Amino acid sequence: MDEDAVTLFRSVGPQELDLIRRTQFCAFPPRLPDQPIFYPVLSEEYAAKIASDWNAQGSGVGYVTRFRVRRAFLSRYKIHNVGGERFQEYWVPAEELAAFNRNIVGSIEVIRKFSRVG
Repeated sequence: MDEDAVTLFRSVGPQELDLIRRTQFCAFPPRLPDQPIFYPVLSEEYAAKIASDWNAQGSGVGYVTRFRVRRAFLSRYKIHNVGGERFQEYWVPAEELAAFNRNIVGSIEVIRKFSRVG
């Protein structure tokens, strides 16, 4: 059936979610010129913090997505700790995002929503 896959998370704002929706929840959109790295994270907690503290505060709403990626594909990337064991992420160069998308197993799911506070 499905190959061995790793569950990852990503926080997104409403514009990125709309672009994901246009792919029928199968792919993340290309990075913008000033975004050389795609950062999927390893925990829902970390993605939720980004969605609530950054996405929601910047655009009014933030979402947490969950998806699975083939373990064999991810093995080419190092896990980066950015502030402790709870804050781990992969750094995928923008030019490799299409290959990353081809290695997503199943659909990208929206699992949480945060609205701006205040």
